[in-house]
Amino acid sequence: MKRLLLLGLIVLLFSASGSSQSFGDIYEKSIDKSEAIPYSFLREADVAWSKRMWRLIDLREKMNQPLYYPLTSRPDGRRSLMTIILNQVEAGNLDAYDPDAMNVSVTYSDIESNMGGGADTVQIPDMNGVMRDTVIFNEANPTEVKQLMVLEEWYFDKKHSRMDVRIIGIQPIRVFFDEQLGRMSRVALFWIRFEEVRDTFARNEAFNRSNDAQRLSFDDLFMQRRFASTVYAESNVFDDRQINQYKLGKSALYEAEKIENELRTFEHDLWEY
Repeated sequence: MKRLLLLGLIVLLFSASGSSQSFGDIYEKSIDKSEAIPYSFLREADVAWSKRMWRLIDLREKMNQPLYYPLTSRPDGRRSLMTIILNQVEAGNLDAYDPDAMNVSVTYSDIESNMGGGADTVQIPDMNGVMRDTVIFNEANPTEVKQLMVLEEWYFDKKHSRMDVRIIGIQPIRVFFDEQLGRMSRVALFWIRFEEVRDTFARNEAFNRSNDAQRLSFDDLFMQRRFASTVYAESNVFDDRQINQYKLGKSALYEAEKIENELRTFEHDLWEY
């Protein structure tokens, strides 16, 4: 009898732990009701200095994994950054712009086509061995977006005596194996304006590897600079040319670090000790 009671308690404990994992949290989360904290008002006269930079975020790096995972939407509602962006563009809640011009709009079907989705006609043999055209519908795969290009502007606010930065736009980049070319390919998909998507990012939870109880949104990840990146280009007289247009290999990495150090040195030299 005691053994049966003990066995029943064990089964009850395991079923309780399983149900808590399946049915969600032990307390109500409020992150889905959050809003992005608005920027402080900035006058043109207060900006004493500014410089635009392009940064490349590789989502395969360990520090950037919260921006890439989960690969599929979880029961608790957590989704990857790219899934959130695509869903917003498809629903018409977010405008997407041409990868080469941030003032030219593109449709979701254009994005889906660049991501390998949409209808495709292939030849498949029938039961008699005759090749016939068959239409296959492919879905866009968000997991192939493994890099993000971030356009940001660094500036010195003389009113508050501080160096600050604001993200202007984000460009997802698809990295995939091209079967026709037989090699890895890299395609810039589109631009989105960061300010237009901040509220959406603020309402979606990102994984916090340090503390599950501390709510962390995708807006927090960007605003708190919780990502690793490499300088890809800076505003310059040569039509904002990219570093890889005049440096290659390790020299390009050294050039990126040089630009980063120049930014730190400029901020340091603003003060006297």
